[in-house]
Amino acid sequence: MKKNVPVSKIMTANPMTVHTKQKLSEVRTLMEQNGFHHVPVVSGTKLVGMLSSTDILRASYTYEGDMRQTDNVLDHTVSIEQLMTRDMQTVGPHTTIRNATEILAEGAFHSLPVVEDGDLVGLVTTTDILRDVLARG
Repeated sequence: MKKNVPVSKIMTANPMTVHTKQKLSEVRTLMEQNGFHHVPVVSGTKLVGMLSSTDILRASYTYEGDMRQTDNVLDHTVSIEQLMTRDMQTVGPHTTIRNATEILAEGAFHSLPVVEDGDLVGLVTTTDILRDVLARG
């Protein structure tokens, strides 16, 4: 792995986002249809949290029935603000891939929001890093 390559070279720029007033059923469907495991939560362009498929799974695990019933219960009992992680590790676009890899290797998460002046500009995941390693041979 090259030491000084910035995460901006491998991140997903302008990733799909959600906002706190969206229904959890919409977010769950968005993540399922697009194969996402994490989605940034924004207010305008400002990052306010991160929601993972595990967060939604934990909240829906206690509800039995088909997915429509689960979605209905989730939409009326839990909010994105209640489930999202607020205090998350972020990096800047000039953070090196190596530094991002070290952060991900030490943490209990698999994605890092890339933020510049408080604005979300991208998302780098463990998958992005693995693809970069494979591409470099």
